[in-house]
Parts: sequence; structure tokens; C-alpha cells
Amino acid sequence: MSGLLALLDDVAGIAKVAAASVDDVIGQAAKAGAKAAGAVIDDAAVTPKYVQGFQPARELPIVWRIARGSIKNKLLFLLPIGLLLANFAPWVITPLLMLGGAYLCFEGAEKVYHLFVPHHHDADEPKDLTKDPAHLEEEKVQGAIKTDFILSAEIMTIALAEIPDSNIWMEGATLAAVAIGITVAVYGSVALIVKADDVGLLMSTKGRLGLTRAFGRGIVKAMPGFLKALMIVGTAAMLWVGGSIVLHGLDVLGASWLYDTIHHIAESAAHAVSSAQGFVKWAVTAALDGIFGLALGLALIPVATKVLIPAWTALRGGKPAAKH
Repeated sequence: MSGLLALLDDVAGIAKVAAASVDDVIGQAAKAGAKAAGAVIDDAAVTPKYVQGFQPARELPIVWRIARGSIKNKLLFLLPIGLLLANFAPWVITPLLMLGGAYLCFEGAEKVYHLFVPHHHDADEPKDLTKDPAHLEEEKVQGAIKTDFILSAEIMTIALAEIPDSNIWMEGATLAAVAIGITVAVYGSVALIVKADDVGLLMSTKGRLGLTRAFGRGIVKAMPGFLKALMIVGTAAMLWVGGSIVLHGLDVLGASWLYDTIHHIAESAAHAVSSAQGFVKWAVTAALDGIFGLALGLALIPVATKVLIPAWTALRGGKPAAKH
């Protein structure tokens, strides 16, 4: 009997350690995922455009196909690469983070720029809809998965940098939790967004109660504004997070002047108020990080459009995109 009790005690101890490890993984994954807010919101804001123009019955299957591709990107490719870099070439993490942050700044600044300088999208033209629907769906899905790979790389790199020093198994479990959690959150939200207008239309026409029908009409009317608001929030988050990543990377590499200047301005602003000092410090820091991100992104637009994109197109053997 004493042997059985000792065994049960050992099992209980192992269970406690395992539970603590799970708690650690979940806690670290939540903190790491929060740092990737800019890329996550942008992912949710960008993805719905890939189902535009298709029959409602194909919307959720398309979202599901993109989500599966996203999980594959994160777990089969990015997670192993991230673990190898973290354990054998950790010095690469900061430059990669800065590169991802600069990309976020570029993406956000490009959206702001095109608000004032409208541009033409070949991919958005109705002529796409004259193609075979199955072929068009395949093109859209593959394009979305390629875009997701870039956003997922940013998310996983940001998450990896936020994981405290631990063994490779804990890092792997945390990254896997981030990958699965963020993918479920993003594409679950996307599924709700793309079907919200259909649900609203159904409620407005089939609802038994006047209140139900009115609520359905409200959903249909609110969705265009909601999507615009989501895009604005996503753009602001990209500029804030991207600027913050680049500034922090500069600080780590020894170029601390701008990072320290923003920190001192935020501290001064917080001390100038009698309450909510923590919020004021965060808001000022985020605003200045965002302004820096916008300036960096605007500076990168001509570099990307005149140098990097043409060079990449030539490398792939394609023709430069037509200017509009």
C-alpha cells in the first residue's frame, strides 16, 4: 500500500509540473501574441478581400483553405526555422525583427499614401471574374497564402523574441501555441466578418420579430463602415508596432538616441498630469513610435517600388508591373 501511495504521490507531482508547464506556455504565448498585434490586425483586415466576388457558398471554404495554408506556414516552415535561429544564431533575431518591423512600416505607410494618391489595382478589376471560378479561386487562395507567409513570419519572429530564455522544447511549445491561437483568432474573425452581411440579410428578410429584422438591417448597413474602421486600426497598429520594433532594435544595436528621446518625452508627458500617468506614457510612446513608423515607411516606398520590387520581378523572370 505504501508503494502505491508513493507512486500516486509521484504521479501527482508530475501532473503539477506538467500543469505548471502548460500554464507557462499559455502565459508566454499570450504575451508573445500580444506583441504581434500589428501584423495580426492587418492579417484580419487584409484577408476578407480574397473572397470578394465569389458565391457566398464558397466564402467559408476559401477562408478554411487559407487558414490551413497559414497553419502549414507557421508550424512546418517558420517554427523550425525560428527555433534553429534562436538556438544557433540568436544574433540574427534582432536584424530579422527590424526587417519585419520595417516591412510593417512600409505596408502601413503605403496604405496612408494611397489615401491621398489613389492607385489602380489590376487584381481588383472585374475582368478577373471572367476567368474560370475554380481557377480564380485557386489563384486567390495561393496569393493569400503567400501574403500570409510574410505576415506569419513577422508574427513568429516577434513572438520568438518575446519568449524568455528556456529550453528548445518550451520555446517550440510556446511558438506552436502562438501559431495555432493566432490562426484560429484571425481566421475565425475573418469567417465571422465575411458572413456577417449574409447573416444580417437573412435576419432582415426572414426574422419573425421586427426587432430581429431591424437588427439584421443594422448589420448590413454597419459592415462597410466596420471594415473601413478595421483597416484604419490595422494601419495604425502596423505603424505603431513596426516603429516600436525598429526603434527597439536600434537601441539593442547601440543606436539609442531616438529610442531614449521618445522615452524621455513620454516620461515628461506622464509627469505633467496628475492621474493616468501610465496610460499617458504609453499613449505618447505609441504615438511617437507610430510617427516614426510612418516616416520610415514613406521613405521606404520609393526604395521598394523603384528598386526592390523591380529587382525581385527581374529575378523571377517576370515583367515589371505597369504603372498607373
